[in-house]
Amino acid sequence: MPFSQVHGHLRAVQLLQRLLTNGRLAHAYLFSGPEGVGKATVARAMAAHLFCTDAGSLEPCGVCPGCLQFASGNHPDFLSIQPEGVSIKIDQIRALKKQLAFSPFAGGMRVVLIDQAQTMRREAGNSLLKLLEEPPPDNLFLLIASEAEPMLPTILSRCQVIAFAPLAYELAAEIIADHSPQLNDQEALMLAKLSGGCPGKALAMEAAQVLPLHEQIIAGLLEEGRSRAKIVEEALFLAREMAALNSGLDLVFDLLRLFFKDALLDALQPDSLDNNPAAVVKESLPARERWNLSQLSDKMRAIDAAAKALARNCNRGLVCEVLMLQLIK
Repeated sequence: MPFSQVHGHLRAVQLLQRLLTNGRLAHAYLFSGPEGVGKATVARAMAAHLFCTDAGSLEPCGVCPGCLQFASGNHPDFLSIQPEGVSIKIDQIRALKKQLAFSPFAGGMRVVLIDQAQTMRREAGNSLLKLLEEPPPDNLFLLIASEAEPMLPTILSRCQVIAFAPLAYELAAEIIADHSPQLNDQEALMLAKLSGGCPGKALAMEAAQVLPLHEQIIAGLLEEGRSRAKIVEEALFLAREMAALNSGLDLVFDLLRLFFKDALLDALQPDSLDNNPAAVVKESLPARERWNLSQLSDKMRAIDAAAKALARNCNRGLVCEVLMLQLIK
């Protein structure tokens, strides 16, 4: 994908285009921002520009050997590292070092894309640091990281940081609709808002079918007139439904966090949701009648604790049961 087809992120794209045109690239860049906002898309557009062998083209030509190899996913000088499990392991960095001992195959620039770089543990980060301190020639490192988790300061100090912000909801909805034409305009806009202007995250929600389950959980939380036994039964049933998700459980946690965040905001400022374009979970309005500020805060902390337990590979079923029992009471 050329830069001209990147939606949004105008400042970041213009900066990178200027650096590429002037030949003044640094050896390492860190793209930091929310999950699913388009950081990887921009990184791949940058790689596509570098691999194009048509020297007279301002954009990748799409027909030269470099463009065709990259588009097919077989370019020998494009190395991509992603977490194995929940983190990037030191063995992955050691394997990368061995590959970088050789010059780029095509004789141009090699691009090393490290996705979810924030998942590197200290051992892996320190190993990568040695590469960044003394980078092999003709290698460009592109690190992609979520702003939600801190990076090792030593890694940050060796990279040029480019920040990415969420997209406007209307623009995010256009991207979502392009990738999922079965959605109508209202559904695409709702996903854009629920994802906070991050199309990648919205598409993951749609693909994982987390919205129907989220709506079911919210209905269960707000239902009244049940006995204690019925409440516990409902909580355990919803927990099983959550744990059964093949993917997207973290997205369910994000949506629940948004629900209680809006409920807390509404409790503090009753008119805030009507005046806040980011507030989309209107079912949170009756929540202020059910829970006080302390209880809402406790539930948000319970969601954060469940997300951390999930990241540590704790038992999914148990994590979901504990969370639902804390949320539904």
